[in-house]
Amino acid sequence: MPTTLKRLFVGRALRSEQAAHERLNKKTALAVFSSDALSSVAYSTEAILLVLVAAGSSAIIYLPPIAIGLTLLLAILALSYKQTIHAYPSGGGAYIVAKDNLGTQAGLIAAGSLLVDYILTVSVSVSAGVAAITSAAQGTRFAVLQNHRVALCIFFVAFIAVINLRGVRESGAFFAGPTYLFILSMLALIAVGLFRYFTAHQVMPVPEKLYFDSSVGSVAHHLLTGGALIWLLLRAFAAGCTALTGVEAISNGIPAFQAPESKNAATTLSWMALVMTTLILGTGFLAYKIQAHPVGPEETLVSSIARFTFGGGTIYFIIQAATAGILVLAANTSFADFPRLASLLAADRFLPRQLASRGDRLVFSNGILILALLASGLILLFRGDEQAMLPLYALGVFISFTLSQAGMVIHWLRLRRVDESKRRIKEEEEIHRTESGDTGAVSHESERLSAIDRDLAGNWLASIVVNGLGATITFLVLIVIVLTKFTHGAWAVLVLIPLLVVMFRSIRRHYVEVASQLSTEGLVPVGGIRAHQVLVPISGIHRGVIYALEYAKSIAPGNVTAIYVDLNEEATRKLREKWPLWGEGVNLVVLHSPYRSLTRPLLRYVERVARQVDNQMTTVLLPEFVPAKWWHQLLHNQSSLLLKGALLFKKGVIVTSVPYHLHK
Repeated sequence: MPTTLKRLFVGRALRSEQAAHERLNKKTALAVFSSDALSSVAYSTEAILLVLVAAGSSAIIYLPPIAIGLTLLLAILALSYKQTIHAYPSGGGAYIVAKDNLGTQAGLIAAGSLLVDYILTVSVSVSAGVAAITSAAQGTRFAVLQNHRVALCIFFVAFIAVINLRGVRESGAFFAGPTYLFILSMLALIAVGLFRYFTAHQVMPVPEKLYFDSSVGSVAHHLLTGGALIWLLLRAFAAGCTALTGVEAISNGIPAFQAPESKNAATTLSWMALVMTTLILGTGFLAYKIQAHPVGPEETLVSSIARFTFGGGTIYFIIQAATAGILVLAANTSFADFPRLASLLAADRFLPRQLASRGDRLVFSNGILILALLASGLILLFRGDEQAMLPLYALGVFISFTLSQAGMVIHWLRLRRVDESKRRIKEEEEIHRTESGDTGAVSHESERLSAIDRDLAGNWLASIVVNGLGATITFLVLIVIVLTKFTHGAWAVLVLIPLLVVMFRSIRRHYVEVASQLSTEGLVPVGGIRAHQVLVPISGIHRGVIYALEYAKSIAPGNVTAIYVDLNEEATRKLREKWPLWGEGVNLVVLHSPYRSLTRPLLRYVERVARQVDNQMTTVLLPEFVPAKWWHQLLHNQSSLLLKGALLFKKGVIVTSVPYHLHK
């Protein structure tokens, strides 16, 4: 039955050689890896305005320059991650870049930041998607959905997890439609909204009571000067940087692309950056022109703009459906990248090895399930409020951004040193050939090497400038987020990431210790097993017990002891009467248990027997009957399971089961 349900939800298993056919083309990959970044556009403008309007409605004039600043940072990040894609075609993103260039500790910090970011991405995006649904439901008979946001969020997390368990290609095909529908609907909203403004000069009414981020504090715009104004703009810019989350996703998932992987991944990243730039500038400029303001937690900014532009008709609901769809499905980016990053950490022995294994559908199933559970727990903790989770969200991703950018600077400097060493070797070869008299060849080779060196130097310089600028800006944004959001939850991420690094180190240390203890290096052959004693705990006389006793006699003739715990005098008496008939050749030991404990007397007896003779093999053989149907097992006690767990850690004791299968 469980297998049937698994096949119903997940699908039939795929062979390992089918992995190449599960890879994504550029159009599908854009939907899989860009849904998070694209969906951020739906709430980034609102996040900026929630800071700006603390200074009054007139502070909206700063929205366009902040949007332009975001797109410039996006361009720098896109260029940087394109370089990362070509430099590290095996994927891994910030984790691999930081580990290779800044050291293992930096790599683990980047990995911890990304894992936290992926969990928050699922929680935030699904919560924002449900907020779009409940916003559209305002004023209708479905307004009651507002009271069930948490349940809706968890349902969507489970739904996306199941789709991802079915495989990368299948999930990509499923999510492509909503992603492209969102892009088209947002372009339509921007185009129609600006057309209406420039033709009819219609603007939205300013709310009587402005809704803004309470952590900023209300202050009159005309009082903001100098440092106070700069600080407000920095906070608004940092809030808007939530639009940049997910930019690194493509660099993490390069192996999921069709060949040539790096080229296709870089092209997809360029497409994503172009679409995001259009949407960020478009929504920011539109909100500025029509004087859009956040109206409260009951309705999102995109919903209020769409309602103002199209009214409450069909097009409005299409836009809301597309927005809700992309926000919910943005979690798919994390479901694509979290398991892949976890598999890399597991391969490096920083996470449990189970996370490195692919499931039936050639995806990292364990990572998908763990992500779904952690994200659902976070949604329950914050009751599905995406704005409450945003301070935590942005912090993790900008830590990884900064480390990745800094790592790439070191990468280019290191590459230049290597290439310069190679060039010096070639120059020495030229000198050697000069001495031999081949001046024409030497001249040609020298000119070619100079040209190559000149081109490479230019690329190094440009790359270092791009990555250095990116590292500086993302670090400044990180500092602003830490300072402004520390008391609003950002402290939790700053505590959690070091704890994750400690956990990574502890897991690695465990694996190293296990490997050293299992290694055959320096192993001296020891004497063989001098004795073999088999102990068979029994609960009475039945076919399963008799079957187990016969097996025990076959592996250790004359050295089998049946153990019975006396919990009832009458049952013990009947057992003794039957034993001569069914227990031939097996010694019976009855253990008294005045406190009616089953496991404690058994454990004491097993320990006593195991210590009697050196180099003795003590096997505890557990008779078990297996019901015909899996759910019948729930109707029987699990004493064998308890004994296995207790005996597993007893040195010199082997535990095994002898199943007896029932037919009805």
